[in-house]
Amino acid sequence: MDDLLVQLRAGLPPEALITDPDVMASYARDMAGFCEAGAPAAVVLPRTVEQVQHVMRTATALRVPVVPQGARTGLSGAANATDGCVVLSLVRMDRILEISAVDRVAVVEPGVINAVLSRAVAEKGLYYPPDPSSWETCTIGGNIGTAAGGLCCVKYGVTAEYVLGLDVVLADGRLLRTGRRTAKGVAGYDLTRLFVGSEGTLGIVVGAVLGLKPAPPRQLVLAAEFPSAAAACDAVCEIMARGHAPSLLELMDRTTLRAVNKLAHMGLPETTEALLLAAFDTPDPAADLAAVGELCTAAGAVSVVPADDAAESELLLQARRMSLTALEAVKSATMIDDVCVPRSKLGAMLEGTAVIAEKYDLVVGVCAHAGDGNTHPVVCFDHLDEDESRRARESFDEIMALGLELGGTITGEHGVGVLKREWLARELGPVGLELQRAVKVAFDPLGLLNPGKVF
Repeated sequence: MDDLLVQLRAGLPPEALITDPDVMASYARDMAGFCEAGAPAAVVLPRTVEQVQHVMRTATALRVPVVPQGARTGLSGAANATDGCVVLSLVRMDRILEISAVDRVAVVEPGVINAVLSRAVAEKGLYYPPDPSSWETCTIGGNIGTAAGGLCCVKYGVTAEYVLGLDVVLADGRLLRTGRRTAKGVAGYDLTRLFVGSEGTLGIVVGAVLGLKPAPPRQLVLAAEFPSAAAACDAVCEIMARGHAPSLLELMDRTTLRAVNKLAHMGLPETTEALLLAAFDTPDPAADLAAVGELCTAAGAVSVVPADDAAESELLLQARRMSLTALEAVKSATMIDDVCVPRSKLGAMLEGTAVIAEKYDLVVGVCAHAGDGNTHPVVCFDHLDEDESRRARESFDEIMALGLELGGTITGEHGVGVLKREWLARELGPVGLELQRAVKVAFDPLGLLNPGKVF
């Protein structure tokens, strides 16, 4: 331990190294429940690539594990410390280095906040689409680590589709540059995509070239109330089957609506079983909303109300963004699932989740990126009640099993981390797991980068 601190101090400014146990404890975990976390030996907050390289060279020389972190808004335990590790927090590497309207790219450091980047590019008439619900606090590096999604994915896709190139510090301290900043490029294997979603297990992202789009028109939102989640899911399937391209298609069940109202007093309808939000950022959003409204009515919606203006639309989106926070306030603890299924199976996923909630006598609220089939069942429970905690864990596992049975995946955007390691093996199968572990060894032969995560 003494050798570690001495060698770290040799290449870092004093303010970059934290060794106070109480302060280090605040860096021990992300926002996931039911995930173990250890006590780090040191926390480093670098400002330069060279400082990150120094940390990795030191860690390699002394065989010390390193856990990279962003804003710790993750929901899978991927940023949790392990005993004796160096926590490498990249939040101080927060510069936007370039925004090019001609090339339609932004060059950023990993600690840039998603919302900060979005506003900066908007000032130049550009648009960075990925917008996780935590966009006001989460970092681009963390988004890259988990291949984060967001509300706009149904039309614009996820983080992976906007990462053109990366600067990555490898386990031994070497600097690797992947990808490009050109509109096209197929030179060699696509190592950029390999790092996106790798949860810090292959290298430390210290820079990124991100693709941008022209800013779309302001979107308008429609809210449709349904007597059942199944009816809302039928509407989703019809909307997509008819070729519509909403910029957003989100669902909240009654439990979620009540939680949001209790937290924020927003006056959302609590008697409905499901609220579907559809948005369009097309040249004539009112016409598109009218067409979708007719499909919702045909699917059984009891009320269809288009927003009158952008302000009203933003209010509805704010309600959806605070869904997870509101559900976290229902009881003392939550387990937030992230199961994604084919759109055609969305209704079966929600119906099955309701059956599981009843079976285990638990409150389970569901919010979903319905247009992607990406559901977030949130199991609410009392963590001091041993039996209820056990039931919560078992219900969480049954929800993941249901997703796989329906042809889905255990995680659409939150990642594997610690929470879903055992389930990854079930989804990948033995051959897939063997090859992925071989990739990990190729980049990190000593197993120092975020050990115990993903595999």
